[in-house]
Amino acid sequence: MMYALPFCFLLLFFLANPPLAAPYDGPLYDFSAYTQCKTRAEGPLYNGGILKGARWDIPRVLADGVYSPAFVLRNLTTGTKYCFSSWVKIKGADSAPIRASLMSEKKTINCVGTVTARRGCWSFLKGGFVLDEPLDYSLLFFQNSDERAVDLAITSASLQPFTDQEWSTNQQYIINTERKRAVTIHVANTQGERLQGAEITVEQVSKDFPFGSAIAKTILGNLPYQNWFVKRFNAAVFENELKWYATEPDPGNITYALADQMLEFVRANQIVARGHNIFWEDPKYTPAWVRNLSGPALQSAVNNRIQSLMSKYKDEFVHWDVSNEMLHFDFYEQRLGPDATLHFYETAHQSDPLATLFMNDFNVVETCSDVNSTVDAYISRLRELSRGGATMSGIGLEGHFTIPNPPLIRAIVDKLATLQLPIWLTEIDISKTLSKETQAVYLEQVLREGFSHPSVNGIMLWTALHSYGCYQMCLTDDNFHNLPAGDVVDKLLKEWQTGEIGGQTDDHGSYSFFGFLGEYQVTVRYDNRTANSTFSLCRGDETRHFSIQL
Repeated sequence: MMYALPFCFLLLFFLANPPLAAPYDGPLYDFSAYTQCKTRAEGPLYNGGILKGARWDIPRVLADGVYSPAFVLRNLTTGTKYCFSSWVKIKGADSAPIRASLMSEKKTINCVGTVTARRGCWSFLKGGFVLDEPLDYSLLFFQNSDERAVDLAITSASLQPFTDQEWSTNQQYIINTERKRAVTIHVANTQGERLQGAEITVEQVSKDFPFGSAIAKTILGNLPYQNWFVKRFNAAVFENELKWYATEPDPGNITYALADQMLEFVRANQIVARGHNIFWEDPKYTPAWVRNLSGPALQSAVNNRIQSLMSKYKDEFVHWDVSNEMLHFDFYEQRLGPDATLHFYETAHQSDPLATLFMNDFNVVETCSDVNSTVDAYISRLRELSRGGATMSGIGLEGHFTIPNPPLIRAIVDKLATLQLPIWLTEIDISKTLSKETQAVYLEQVLREGFSHPSVNGIMLWTALHSYGCYQMCLTDDNFHNLPAGDVVDKLLKEWQTGEIGGQTDDHGSYSFFGFLGEYQVTVRYDNRTANSTFSLCRGDETRHFSIQL
């Protein structure tokens, strides 16, 4: 269904955004998504959008052969966000990975959406695309990604365009309704009489939404780096210092010295920390001595790793990435059997039952061209582990982007959100193959998509600073002068906080505002009297009422 909120929030939205004085009459983004195969397809989103009444055709005069089925599209424009969805059914196979692509004489976008379609029922495909040049004539077509011959049926297709302004307005609407809340402060004297004209000062002192970055050992003893980090972020993740190759480079030679010092810094500054990672399925990042083990010896080493790490840091980390990048690699399952990953999650939960245990992988939101990590592949793996008894309670999306596709990002998060689990963007950066200025442009797109999606619970950047720079993207130089990406982060941090505001109580003794979720300090002055207090603003549909007595 369409994402709808009460009229009071719509009113607050427009009051909080004076430039949008005229009522918004553009399309509201539809967050609907489905992950179950249905005997009957749902109706098209947006009533079909620009595909309303269109019928798919089977073009045959194409250089690369026959693509079936396909929609003919005309006059697509640059910069417009196109949101695409359809229902797909197949014959000729029990299941097949179906990919939607866009082709024109000028260019081909290999993937604008995917779905694992099944025989005898309808599966929901959701995606989208943005063009960097206009297309007079193009084909939106469907293929089986594994190239097997299957018959495809398409129904309830929809293609909804959003201008940049419409997309931005929809983002701001969600930010104002999901990341902010209405507050009314009531001021009265000890007899309960309302006090008109009391001076109110309100300051947000902490944020509810976790926004952070990776850190490395380079932050230890580096006071300028620490100050720079603490000024901006309320969440951290250790880039490498908890990984097995760092904590046990040789069998039995276990050291947590660096991680302990980094944890002290995190604790001292009231920063939440993610645990990354217990195991990494990529053999390239598995300790060399572990790669030489098999059978009981490997099982013993694995058990010791979990027991040592989890007992050492029980209750210290809010999350654990348990088996990193399992959609792309399977080192432990190859050697220990198909239940190895399930065992990791079970043991981790037993060792630290309050930590949220995450899947974490790349190329889930970055693209839909990677057949190993399509959104349905992610969901299927998560459900498989859950059916086996694993406590799987978090969805980690790394987010190592080159050129982001905002409609696709949003569509994929929509489908993952149907699982009703916490979703975090865990390792956001933009490829170093691009200029620093271009990195900044694309970073802002990704961050706005994450913060404006109601199902995203936190964002982490992969920007730990080293003497040689950063993995892909730095926010600052060695002297802690912002690079373009750092300027974007600072701009958004300022935009996404209430800051310090103030005014006077009205004739009802009340002062109202619309604030970002988090912790607040409030000071009230009336005549020669002053009162100070604090309050929390957490997610909720109702106005938060807070009373102060003078």
